Amino acid sequence: MYFPRTAVVVMLACAFTGHAYAKSEVCHATTEKQVASLFDRWNASLQTGDPQKVVANYASKSILLPTLSNKPRLTADEKVDYFKHFLEHKPVGTINSRAIEINCNSASDSGLYTFKFDDGSEVKARYTYTYKWDGRQWLISSHHSSAMPEKN
Repeated sequence: MYFPRTAVVVMLACAFTGHAYAKSEVCHATTEKQVASLFDRWNASLQTGDPQKVVANYASKSILLPTLSNKPRLTADEKVDYFKHFLEHKPVGTINSRAIEINCNSASDSGLYTFKFDDGSEVKARYTYTYKWDGRQWLISSHHSSAMPEKN
């Protein structure tokens, strides 16, 4: 098979350039137990009653799709607004079941949880947290929570 000389040069240049700029990522090691503890950290921040402390668990570029609101929260201010109202009811979360997946510098924790409130009410919900390692700590990159349907 014959390739024009310029085609060979272009193919070699592309192959070499691809390797010259390849970035090797160093993966931060973690365990399922450590990923599970990230929910505990988040839940403990709820107990402070301070929405700023809750929002500190989220990456600056993250999304919150909350249980008790239809509005996606993209900014820190939007998340603070949601948690300011959510924390008025003194929520305490309990994991009912979960599945954790770990990848290079990211992890997910999905399952079912229950929130109990100070008035005795509770909300059962489905959840997914995705986390990313920012070089110093694990932060929430997305958090989706939706109340369980009344019927199966």
